[in-house]
Amino acid sequence: MKAMIFSAGLGKRLGKITENIPKALIDINGKTALQRAVEKCTLHGFNEIIINVHHFAGMVENEAERLRQLGYTITVSDERNILLETGGGLFKARYFFDQNPFLLYNTDIITDLDLTALLGFHKKNRGLATLAVRNRPGNRFFLVDGKGVLHGWYNKATGEQIISGRLTEGLTEIAFSGIHIVNPEIFSYMEEGIFSLTKLYLQLASDHKIFTFRHDGGYWYDVGTPESLEKARKVLKSR
Repeated sequence: MKAMIFSAGLGKRLGKITENIPKALIDINGKTALQRAVEKCTLHGFNEIIINVHHFAGMVENEAERLRQLGYTITVSDERNILLETGGGLFKARYFFDQNPFLLYNTDIITDLDLTALLGFHKKNRGLATLAVRNRPGNRFFLVDGKGVLHGWYNKATGEQIISGRLTEGLTEIAFSGIHIVNPEIFSYMEEGIFSLTKLYLQLASDHKIFTFRHDGGYWYDVGTPESLEKARKVLKSR
């Protein structure tokens, strides 16, 4: 099975930690964030992986080559000239995928989420995409109905709200986990450009079923801040 690991981020929230290295190469107990993401995907059968590179692109490519020497299958999508965000980056890499559902995974996510269960849920419900979500603090939330179907988005800090379709009542706020399963059909609704997949999902949600998969148990960390990075290191060290 195939996966894309988004690894082109600037890592600005990490401050001095990413002054000389990209976020994908931050050390997490002796392994880079990229290596941990590759290991996670491969463990669940997503063993053909493409990564995108932009910030310190050469360093990330060197790490990809090192991981290839360890036996992992990794292709690189080059975004050196312009960072395309998740949507644009995925569309640029569309040649890599086949006719089967594929995994999208943010390189800065550390979690024990069962990706096999996520894939099984996606196949059972036959939606265009399935987004892993979690009940956790934050400012930006998806809005879902009682069946976990996406209907909107809300920014608690700014008050901005986007509703897709006619359903506006009885929606629940839930935070995105940066992990999704997507059908290749999605490429027919995309075009070249710089845009986020969140924006695309919200555009498509009024006419297509986009499901969410809850995983409130276990651990989940976005290691994009020094505080969260230290928490993830401590949790992994204890296991």
